[in-house]
Amino acid sequence: MRHSAILREYDPKRGTSIATLAYEYPKGYEVAEHAHGSDQLIYASRGLMQVSSEKSTWFIPPQFALWITARKRHRLLMSSEVSMRTLYVVPGLVRRFGNCCCVVHITGLMREVILAVVACAQLRTRNAYENALATVLTNCLETASPLPSMVTMPTDERAARVAHAVLAQPGASRSLATLCAQAGVSVRTIQRLFRSDLGMDFDSWRRQVRLMKAIEMLVAGKSVKQTALEVGYLQPSAFVVMFRGVFCMTPKVWTQSLRSETALSGGLDEQRTT
Repeated sequence: MRHSAILREYDPKRGTSIATLAYEYPKGYEVAEHAHGSDQLIYASRGLMQVSSEKSTWFIPPQFALWITARKRHRLLMSSEVSMRTLYVVPGLVRRFGNCCCVVHITGLMREVILAVVACAQLRTRNAYENALATVLTNCLETASPLPSMVTMPTDERAARVAHAVLAQPGASRSLATLCAQAGVSVRTIQRLFRSDLGMDFDSWRRQVRLMKAIEMLVAGKSVKQTALEVGYLQPSAFVVMFRGVFCMTPKVWTQSLRSETALSGGLDEQRTT
């Protein structure tokens, strides 16, 4: 596909506000870089997705969804088997996010609304019930809680070498000095590049990478202790403190709620397809 190409196959047609797509993807499946003429809410009722756009990467577990703005080029990687439910929204219907992409928390109400919208296939503006669904969904998105689940890559080649080394082994205990020596750059230069390019220091960025890796492992069924050790925490308690600071709950409680909600939504999905 040419760089300027925009896919309009799934965009809402005249007289509709939202179109939908439900699809099952196997683990490891990749969707090549593309863009749409509509805004998108990319939601997986089951499984873990990784979505990348330019220098940003988002990790999206089932309790969350990614809002992608119209014409924003992106690609997807399924980190596990994924039940995807995508909404294609007329630009301007949801104003909260502006031109920004954002991961948002999917509440029980929003999950039910999303599944109801998918069951309709499309929402027609002159259908009272479907128009009401669009209104509820819009209100849910306008008040949804964001999730800090994005990893941004530095653009400078030297900083990118250090960043890729961390991404390859998020839990490795290599110091910044060691990483810089291997990349042939000074620690002072890397700290300056990370602050100027990403707005955070290197240690904060690496914690974000480790959190994203931890989410992937927890969703895959790894224990809290095993996850903490594999993402670089010598003491699981330190990992729990970090995780609770972001999600306002411990990893154990979060994974338990995730499994219960995933099982519920999976059952509801099955009911809607029978």
